[in-house]
Amino acid sequence: MKLIDEQYTKHPHMGVPSMTRLQKDKGLKVNHKRIARLYKVMDICSLAPGPHTSKGCKEHKKYPYLLRNLAIERVHQVWATDITYIPMEKGFFYLMAIIDLKSRYILHWSISNSMEAEWCKQVMKECVEEHGKPEIVNTDQGAQYTSDVFTDYLLEQNIQISMDGKGRSIDNIFIERFWRSIKYEKIYLNVYENGQELLLGIIEYMNYYNQERRHQSLDNLRPIDIFEQGKKIALQTQK
Repeated sequence: MKLIDEQYTKHPHMGVPSMTRLQKDKGLKVNHKRIARLYKVMDICSLAPGPHTSKGCKEHKKYPYLLRNLAIERVHQVWATDITYIPMEKGFFYLMAIIDLKSRYILHWSISNSMEAEWCKQVMKECVEEHGKPEIVNTDQGAQYTSDVFTDYLLEQNIQISMDGKGRSIDNIFIERFWRSIKYEKIYLNVYENGQELLLGIIEYMNYYNQERRHQSLDNLRPIDIFEQGKKIALQTQK
């Protein structure tokens, strides 16, 4: 699973067949059924739609993608959230994060050893209580995010729901880039033996990412610079 995660983070276009061939080339005795099962456990899918992508729940309502051609001009206009697999020395965790798309600021995050809709709702609820409500929240079509538990909370808060097209994680490209950053700049460089070590490592990285790391896409500013400036503009507008 760690090998799959490293390759998928580098090449998110890789579906089950190409990942199977790659692991066989490395000398591993695996078949496509095992790779497909691990893709499902890790809740990942290829950027390109195909028969082996991870699936959401057919009974859950899906919402349209609202960000196409949308000009994102202010903080708290659009948040995006996603879940990624985090390899450990023994076992693994899942990391959920919520990012403000204007500033690239990571607003809130949490780790868990299982992916439950109630967990996702609680993380979002804590974020809203800390920062206030966004206009739009964008997610993928995973079962946790399409569940009534999660969507009902957003609707109760009068938050618009946007969902990526099926098999199109590129629609959520900013948080996908964040996953690549945290994994190659922190996770893969360390060996975490337990959840406490992982928690401390992620806290350290989040502080670095938000408050120290400069982004070319932000004119070499830090996420906190854009985020704090955006909050000040919002306060002035309200006055």
